[in-house]
Amino acid sequence: MIIDFQQHYTPPELFKGDRNAVSVRLDQNGNPNYLLNPLLADLAGHVRMMDHAGIDAGVLSCGSGFDQPDLATCRLINDRMRQAVDDHPGRFIGLAHVPALKPLEAAREMKRCAVDLGFPGVVIASELQGLALDAEALRPFWRTAADLDLYVFIHPLPQVINWPLLYDDDLGRMLGWEFSLLVATLRVINSGLLDELPTLRIQFAHFSGGVGRYLGRIRGFQQRDKWGTAAVPRHGRQPQRPLDHYFEQRLFYDCAGWAGPDHAAEWGAEWVRFGLAEVALSQTVFATDYPQAVRDADEVAGYIAAVRALGPDARAMVEGISAERLVPDLARRIGAASGKVGTGSR
Repeated sequence: MIIDFQQHYTPPELFKGDRNAVSVRLDQNGNPNYLLNPLLADLAGHVRMMDHAGIDAGVLSCGSGFDQPDLATCRLINDRMRQAVDDHPGRFIGLAHVPALKPLEAAREMKRCAVDLGFPGVVIASELQGLALDAEALRPFWRTAADLDLYVFIHPLPQVINWPLLYDDDLGRMLGWEFSLLVATLRVINSGLLDELPTLRIQFAHFSGGVGRYLGRIRGFQQRDKWGTAAVPRHGRQPQRPLDHYFEQRLFYDCAGWAGPDHAAEWGAEWVRFGLAEVALSQTVFATDYPQAVRDADEVAGYIAAVRALGPDARAMVEGISAERLVPDLARRIGAASGKVGTGSR
């Protein structure tokens, strides 16, 4: 079966854009920081796309909740996610959205989402209100996720990194978002978080910002003695095990991350070809980033066909070889209600 681990949905009452045209949200510096696509609020359109492209189910997350400090807004998003699951049996899987920097509120809402709403994971941004993901203030969030057996999906922050050199040419979204994912990946590893919480599962979007292409450099600079940083505060951190252990056995990745929607088959497949050569197949799940990176059902179908044509590893990834490692009861979620497990793999 084909499970799309990155689909975006914004409840209609939270959608702030033009209902008839694609627009963009600008920050206080005039930088585009989020695409306002009417398809975000159109779940029927999601289903039509999936039917056309052969996708069995989509994992839903909401950009308004990636770094949302307001509990009421998080609860609204989560309730709408559950409604989507109920209204379209077997087609959607919801993720929890929580005020991650408010430990008590986040813990209560994560438990509600895991127990009452039946969500298998929780989503947060690659930075939260200016804090790195290894910040001490986030340790309670990570412990709660591990205790509840919720996997954590890390999406790029829904704003532009505070670096003026990115304030032109849409560089904040083009490059800054991926840089934020790269930084979050290394900080999570070097902080010892994965050693502290051995059952924690984390899915990084976009092949962790294309982290595989930097592994040679990353491995080199992890040699602290060689580069003179072993005794330097904040720069000599090392995890307990070799770096590749975390990249190959602890972190998960999705294959979204190309920019579209045009040329999804060509550019998307090329992105996946590089990614699967650089990170472990066993840790990689399929994702489209619908309706942001790719919006047209024919484009999604073309993307899937082009990725499958890359070879057996790519076909295995598309057809869910790693999906149940993030959602262990996936067959029940998709098959029990719909009665059509596996339709997308034909």
